Amino acid sequence: MRLRKLIRSYLWITVGSVVIALALDIFLVPNKIAAGGVSGLATIFFHLFRLPVGWVLLALNIPLFLLSFRELGGRVFIRSVYGALVTSVSVELLANHVPVMTHDVLLSAIYGGIITGLGMGIVLKAGGTTGGTDLVARLLHKYFPVTVGQGLLGADFVVISLAGIFFNVELALYALLSLLITSKMIDLVQEGISFAKAAYIISEHSEEIFQAVFKELGRGVTALQGKGMFTGEDRPVLLCVVGKTEESRLKELIYDIDHKAFVFITDAHEVLGEGFKDFREKEY
Repeated sequence: MRLRKLIRSYLWITVGSVVIALALDIFLVPNKIAAGGVSGLATIFFHLFRLPVGWVLLALNIPLFLLSFRELGGRVFIRSVYGALVTSVSVELLANHVPVMTHDVLLSAIYGGIITGLGMGIVLKAGGTTGGTDLVARLLHKYFPVTVGQGLLGADFVVISLAGIFFNVELALYALLSLLITSKMIDLVQEGISFAKAAYIISEHSEEIFQAVFKELGRGVTALQGKGMFTGEDRPVLLCVVGKTEESRLKELIYDIDHKAFVFITDAHEVLGEGFKDFREKEY
């Protein structure tokens, strides 16, 4: 099982790395969109000095490999090297074999950002990294309360500024747009689309609400210990996770029983467990 899981992880790292390479060759590099990170620097070097993008990617990643070994250990180091190698080689191998889809800079920024974010999200979710600022983002995500996408945004700001200096401000703005799309796409792939809602319910009729939810929706309810700081009264806070399509029915059940109930509902990502999804179904 462990060997199968390891092989599956490396297969997904390979897929994600090739997807990133396609985004660079088809959309970003031909249109001078230096959308942050090592790939952005490689794009700048390519247009200024005609240096091969793939090999520049690899050369610039070497210091980050060393950093990853020290900070995150040998496993991530090996996966970093592998992801970066696959990305760099794929960029060079595919460069002369894939068409440039469009020379419209806006379309290139949008679709380049979507495809890059998809590839990076796949690689990161599989426990790997392609090096560059996605590795910096992993470090930030590990030690600070920021998402991977937010970490990428901060680390890539300098690169986009360089694009504004060496290309022009308009291309830098397109690069920023592409980077924003990439960061959102990474978070979407990592966290998943919200298909469930988590409801917190405070009511004087907690037992009746639990019975109604269990009977009508077939959903479990967890009672958390709560205390009203104004009244000083102990009162259970009910937690219930339901599917999106069940949200309206849940509110009807609650307010049919207690029209004064206090309820707040939030999105729930990757709900795992009975009634939803088994953890093994989400693994790469």
